[in-house]
This record gives sequence, structure tokens and C-alpha cells, in this order.
Amino acid sequence: MCIKNANYLNIYVQYNYIMESYNPWWVGEIDPLYEEWLNSRVKWIPGIIEKISGKPYALNFLIGPRQVGKTTALKIYIYKLLKKRDPRSIFYYSCDEIVDHRELGEILDNYISMRNAWRIKSSVIILDEITFVGEWHRALKSRIDRGEFRRDVLIITGSASIKLLAGKERFPGRRGSGKDLYMYPLSFQDYVKHLTSIELKPSTLENWEEYRKCVEANKVFSHKLEEMFIYYLKTGGFPIPIREYFETGRITYVSYKTYLDWLKTDWLKTGRDEGYMKEVLTYLLEASPTPLSWHNIAKNTSLLSPHTAREYIETLEALMVLKIIYWASPDGKINYRKNKKMLFIDPFIYNVLSKYTRVKVDEATIVEATVTTHFSRRYRTYYWHNSTEIDAILMTDKKPLAFEIKWTRKPRTGRKPIKTYILDREKIPIFLATLKIT
Repeated sequence: MCIKNANYLNIYVQYNYIMESYNPWWVGEIDPLYEEWLNSRVKWIPGIIEKISGKPYALNFLIGPRQVGKTTALKIYIYKLLKKRDPRSIFYYSCDEIVDHRELGEILDNYISMRNAWRIKSSVIILDEITFVGEWHRALKSRIDRGEFRRDVLIITGSASIKLLAGKERFPGRRGSGKDLYMYPLSFQDYVKHLTSIELKPSTLENWEEYRKCVEANKVFSHKLEEMFIYYLKTGGFPIPIREYFETGRITYVSYKTYLDWLKTDWLKTGRDEGYMKEVLTYLLEASPTPLSWHNIAKNTSLLSPHTAREYIETLEALMVLKIIYWASPDGKINYRKNKKMLFIDPFIYNVLSKYTRVKVDEATIVEATVTTHFSRRYRTYYWHNSTEIDAILMTDKKPLAFEIKWTRKPRTGRKPIKTYILDREKIPIFLATLKIT
């Protein structure tokens, strides 16, 4: 019995030590990640923190790819809260090294015991990168049902959308005022907003005529926007390469490796073989932006079947690395059996994977993917192909909008079944800088 109690005490002390290291504001110290952000010459406040529901009770889910800046955004949010809350009422924990729901439950119970001793009645509890904690939802659900969090705001983050969303569905009627929040790499409009002094007129595509007026108004900045778009094709919307490029004029090998290492770690956690994944990525980059079938991928890699090929692609989509664009007729009828476009969601991902696979991807391919995946963040986005092709068909509330994206090539000849707008090298930077997608 004494040995058992001693072991429990050791675990309790260990958890408390880790808790204090994750929550330095409890002892009046500054968080190192927040301090790094404060001292950075290139920084911005992510808009996502204004969207978090802070009214108890709330169970918020924040979903975004690795290295997109979720943790930094949370630390900025925490220091905003510290201006008006007891520091010990804010609990942050990184779940990367937690094995399962039992361990997570012990950590939560330790904090609940501590705050009860401190007589704190309401907390903000942040569980960061919870995706790969086994059955994590069980630790939360049981304590929600017992009323442990009835006065609290919970923020749960993850990088694999399907796994996190599957867990999220376990909380029907238990969300309170909580929201589902998605954090993507900076869109080009936000990139310009945060990194220049330009004041753009933003708009959405629901009102096409209003949008065109805003584009015309923004043309006064066309030269600067063209310059910024070339930078965007290098850095993408990820914070680390952005800071490096705008502070030093280059992106180091370390930045590429950091992002790639995170990707590899998550592939392995989902049970995917690194060698096979590299083959898949190599083929996607070689074939992009040509529409592909699951059979195409299996045939051109060592994967045994189209079913396995589909699993690998859907893993990349679940990790918010890639977006599958399906074929649809101009009136919106989707055909999931036809070949699909598989586009990476950000220019920096193309640059990282190009170095990893040693496949050179032409700039026009990256631009088409960038424009199309920007559309897909706000609108249901498809492509159409018959004797000719439409790069992107957007299903807005009012009517479908069709676009052909040409960075270096001439527009395709052939009659289109729907009015198609041409986005060329001159128009694309202004068009994307105007597009409000967040």
C-alpha cells in the first residue's frame, strides 16, 4: 500500500511540474512562445481568436494543419484573458505526448482539484493537439456529464480534421455556446493585410457585381499586390517561413525540415508507411494538376490497390495538407467516380514536398492550386472537364461561378457550358487580395 501511495504521489508531483511548465503565468513568468512572438519584428494577431466563444459553458473546437500558428494564437488569446482573469483560472496543456483518455482524465482531475483548492469557480481550459490521444472524447464527456465544466470555457485543438471531428460528434447537446473554428494558413488577402500598410476593399463572391467594383477599387495597388503574390508563392501562409523571409530575405533549410518532420510524424501516427507516402506524393506532384483516379495512383506507385491509394489521399486531406476537388456538371451534379484533382492547400506545402521528393513543380500549377483551394475554404468547389475544361466551379448561394486560371498559358479553346471568367497573371493577385474567405 505504501509503495502504491508513493507511486501515486510521484505521478501527482510529475503532473504538477508539467502543468506549471505549460502555465508559467501561474507563477508570474512569461510564456516563451508568447515572448518569442512579442519580440518578432514580423507578427500579427490571428483573427481566429476573436471568434472563440468565451461565454460559459462552451466547448470550442479549433482545427487547423500543423505549424499554422494555432498554439501561438492560443497564447496570444491567453495573454488577452490575463488582463481580466486570475492567472490560475487559465489552464493550457499540450496533448502531443498523452497516450490515452485515462492519462488525459488524470491531468484534468489534477487541475480541477487544484482550482478547487484555489477557490476558482470558472476556468478557461485549453487542450492543444488532442487529435492522437486515444479515445480522448471519453475523458471530456464523462466530466461534462458530471457537471465538472458547467462554468468553464473549453478549447480543444487538433490537426487531423476527420479524427477530431469524429470525436466532436460524441458531444451532441453538450457544446453550450461553443463553436467549430477552422484555422488555415494565411489567405492572400490576410497576407497583404498583415504584412503591408495597404487598405483593401474586401468582398465575397455572393454579390458578383459588388465584388467586381471592389476589384476595380483595389487596382490602384496592382503593382504592390503583384510583388506580394510572388512572395506568397515562396512563403505561403505559414508563420515560420513568412517571418524568416520578411526578416532575412530567405527561407532556411530548418523551416522546410520542421514542417516536413511534423508531416512525417502525423503520417506515422495515422498508420501510413513513410515510403509509400513518399511515392504517392511524388506521383501527385509529377501529375498535378491533371485529374487522377484511385487506380492511376495505385498503378504508378507500390500501393496494392485503388482502395489503399484512396486511404493515403484521404489521410492527406484529413491532415489538412491536400484538398480533393471532384468533377461536377455546371448545374452542380457531382460525380465522385470521375477523376479528381488533388491539390495541396498552400504554396509552401508545394515547396516543402518538392524538396522532399525532388520533383520540380511549375509555378502555374502552384498558382492554380492556390486559387482553387482559396475558393474551397468558403465555397463548394469543383472542376468540369469534357472536350474542354473549367478549372473551378463555385456553388454560391445565388448561382454557380466558373473560372479558368491561366498563369502562363493561353485560355483553352472550345465552348464552355457556362459563362467562364478568365483569371490571368495580371488579374490573379488583385482578385485574391479582394477575396474575403475568413
